[in-house]
Amino acid sequence: MSRVVVKLGGGAARRSLGLVRELHAAGDEVVVVHGAGPQISAELSSLGVPTRFVGGRRVTDAAAMEVVRSSLVAVGAELCDALGGLALQLVGDELGLEAVPVPKLGLVGDPLPSRPPALEEALRAGRIPVVTPLAVGPLNVNADEAATALAAGLEARRLIFVSDVPGVYVEGSVVSRLEADRATALLDAGVFDGGIVPKLLAAVRAARAGIAAEIGETAVVA
Repeated sequence: MSRVVVKLGGGAARRSLGLVRELHAAGDEVVVVHGAGPQISAELSSLGVPTRFVGGRRVTDAAAMEVVRSSLVAVGAELCDALGGLALQLVGDELGLEAVPVPKLGLVGDPLPSRPPALEEALRAGRIPVVTPLAVGPLNVNADEAATALAAGLEARRLIFVSDVPGVYVEGSVVSRLEADRATALLDAGVFDGGIVPKLLAAVRAARAGIAAEIGETAVVA
């Protein structure tokens, strides 16, 4: 038995639950970390609240935080309903996830590696924890970074990022393998922008920590 963390993007979450079920049925301990980016942006837009991103991360003030929290909790509940009785929704700040505040982004934090007792208990009971990426504060935490922090804290063997894109595009094509050093050089050169930036940064961090990291069809290796 091994531990696997699966990060599901808000736009692809429900479509990807088959993978979660397959991993669990194969005997893996599976932790799901989900986003809700499209849902949050849509709700903020409907309320006339402007959305701004810096380095792929959402700038979050107090008004936006209310929407972030409600949207994330709603998505987590929907995923649990779809997964069935084995799923257990765990909201990050209630779980005790810690993060270092990033004041320039508002109520946002950089998550720290974590091994919450309630999460361990759920895995021992054969459940599938579905974790909402909020940290104590509350602080809005990028779901990709939260997944990496949990994978490190839980000593997971594998970290899988599932989203709307099939993998990492380099020079117009999806690559099957990307070395961490090359990924860092491409990031530093500004080759990537948008949501792939925090995802790739998180995958690089995981790979360098000895965790097998995958973004779609792309394996990120140390």
